[in-house]
Amino acid sequence: MNQPLRQTQALLDTAQPTATPPAATAQKTQIVVVGGGAGGLELVTRLGRTFGREAFDIILLERNSTHIWKPLLHEVAAGSLDANLDEVGYRGHGHVNKYRFFLGTLKDIDRDNGQVVVAPILDENGDEIMGEHRIRYDYLVIAVGSVANDFGVDGVADHCLFLESRGEADRFRQKLLNQCLRVSRTMMFAPGVEQDVEIAIVGGGATGVELAAELYNAASALKHYGLEVFDEKRLKVTLLEAGPRILPALPEHVSQAAQAQLEALGVHVQTNAQVVKVTDQAMHLKDGTVVPAALKVWAAGVKAPAFLKGIAGLETGRNNQLVVQPTLQATRDEHIFAIGDCACFIPDGADRPIPPRAQAAHQMAETVFKNIRAMINGKKLKPFVYQDRGSLVSLSRFSTLGMLMGNLMGKGMSVEGRAARFMYVSLYQMHLIAIHGWLRGVFTIVVSHFNRVVRPKLKFH
Repeated sequence: MNQPLRQTQALLDTAQPTATPPAATAQKTQIVVVGGGAGGLELVTRLGRTFGREAFDIILLERNSTHIWKPLLHEVAAGSLDANLDEVGYRGHGHVNKYRFFLGTLKDIDRDNGQVVVAPILDENGDEIMGEHRIRYDYLVIAVGSVANDFGVDGVADHCLFLESRGEADRFRQKLLNQCLRVSRTMMFAPGVEQDVEIAIVGGGATGVELAAELYNAASALKHYGLEVFDEKRLKVTLLEAGPRILPALPEHVSQAAQAQLEALGVHVQTNAQVVKVTDQAMHLKDGTVVPAALKVWAAGVKAPAFLKGIAGLETGRNNQLVVQPTLQATRDEHIFAIGDCACFIPDGADRPIPPRAQAAHQMAETVFKNIRAMINGKKLKPFVYQDRGSLVSLSRFSTLGMLMGNLMGKGMSVEGRAARFMYVSLYQMHLIAIHGWLRGVFTIVVSHFNRVVRPKLKFH
């Protein structure tokens, strides 16, 4: 066995249960967080800083080795953001914040023995690096986020791209650049031939709207980076929304303002456009309309990963979400918590679960941190109270708009322009401060601003 593998196996060995009852040993209290998204990373960071390594063992289990804030993926996809500069490596971050990072994917939960079962780790060729193994837990937090929901539409899985991870965003960016290069060369060597970059985005929520605007921002800059003859008017983006309007979570006047801005950029917005079939070169709508597209992005909704459905006998909802109590504990196991998009929590008086949004994951992480600390200290747990602080949508450099306050004070306040842009950017900055602390967080923000000045505006590799 080589040295890195021996070191990894040694870490896993410390996580195995022993035959001696826990009360009779000096075994550390082990808290395992599965999923390093916005909520999971913020939670494991606070746990590590608070409990340290003396009597506690804080573990993050995550299938990726780096973290990037999910609301930024549309910028990564368009090439406006270099993820290499903004991503956070879990290993280095864990060393600084006193938690341990294990690379791996949750396969199952053994509730009887207090263990999570980790699927085998494979390399890029499918060869096994490490076999199936187990990690002991005293407290377990599931924060695995969500995946795209294709609603069973024929052809989506085979022909659509998604923006659920860094890898998927990178894949879209490369395909986009290839299409733009193809059209650019056609314009250069066959000027009489008409050819466009046709992109269809399904879903008029924040992801679809923001991506559509960001694509036009990127297209306008291509001529400065080697595609001198590329005309951004060749970019043909169609935004398809099954409902009567885009951004249904926001007030109608905000939705109308966003649609007007998108159409001014050149986006063809189609509402009441339900996709029933996807083929290699087109989207087929319920009314018989065929929307041609070489690139197709599915952003029509999310659900929890399929492996959560009924996992370990825990109660799950319609979208595979783990049903939780007001304390965010699983309904059938008080030592298991769930936060973020994979948690199904319906507040008193509400008829639907809390929406899958970054602010919900952040608030849930804070509540679970306090409740785990309360359980350890034998104190009463507190219920989670969701505070809707509103929604902001960025139309790249062209505009930012949305609503603030949300349910606070019973009303909201519309914002647009520079003030809205400042607030939108501050959300990410708050996330950086939460995972890095004030000193490192502010320094990271300053470096990020510096990079935006000195680095190219688009990423081409």
